[in-house]
Amino acid sequence: MKLKAGIIGSGNIGTDLLMKMLKSNKIDPVIFVGRRSDSDGIYKASQLGIKTSTDGIAYFKKTPRCCDVIFDCTNALSAVENNIVFQSQNINVIDLTPSKIGNMCIPIINGDILSTSKNINMITCGGQASIPVLHLIAECSNYKIEYIEIVSQIASKSAGLATRLNIDQYIHTTEDAIKLFTKCNKCKVILNINPAFPYVDMQTTIFVKSENININELQKKLNDRIKKVQTYVPFYEMVMTPIVNDDGILIFSIRIRGIGDYLPSYAGNLDIINCASIYMAEKLVI
Repeated sequence: MKLKAGIIGSGNIGTDLLMKMLKSNKIDPVIFVGRRSDSDGIYKASQLGIKTSTDGIAYFKKTPRCCDVIFDCTNALSAVENNIVFQSQNINVIDLTPSKIGNMCIPIINGDILSTSKNINMITCGGQASIPVLHLIAECSNYKIEYIEIVSQIASKSAGLATRLNIDQYIHTTEDAIKLFTKCNKCKVILNINPAFPYVDMQTTIFVKSENININELQKKLNDRIKKVQTYVPFYEMVMTPIVNDDGILIFSIRIRGIGDYLPSYAGNLDIINCASIYMAEKLVI
């Protein structure tokens, strides 16, 4: 039996998530909810025969427990109100906003978290891109991480209204997640929304100040970790191999290209968080 899923939030993230969900043999999207009747996402879902509503959270208040799991693709502030409704109905929530309400989740690190939490937070696209490899570096017992900085760029075309509203929350939530998963308390997160044309791919450059880094040993471990992430995010790849500069800073870059389900392949920021979310939801299917 397929998992009955609902999506709230009909912007770029929610619409791309719906396109991906339709390809899953374990999840059945039974309702797609937004707040604007002129939303491209609502139109596309209707054309695909998916039940839609523009009542926002009011839909779920009027139709309790219509789903086994809800994917919240709204914004960090709305997610707070939404979660009260979903928790009162005892529904699993996968939160794709930087709200920090639920337990933070990186699938290859704590992918069993849905067994103990009714609400998991998928952090941000930058968090999903960087933390799998940062956690690996932090696990290396010979390394003492003193400072982490990540700089992500995404195409302006792929950044919807909610993403732009949540810039501050994006930064704080990603920083908090890095601290949680690496135990490094000094970090900085930068997000560049790039208006260039042709549109740029999502890319995250990682800077790590640490001691005793063995590049050859680390390269092999990073390659193995990247292959594991690729099991649920196919076009996750290292495009700048690790170097250590004259100041002892480890530098490397990860690029994520999209499958092109909704926006073209430059919108890897949608794929990295949506693929991770679907991967987690499919774990609920027995």
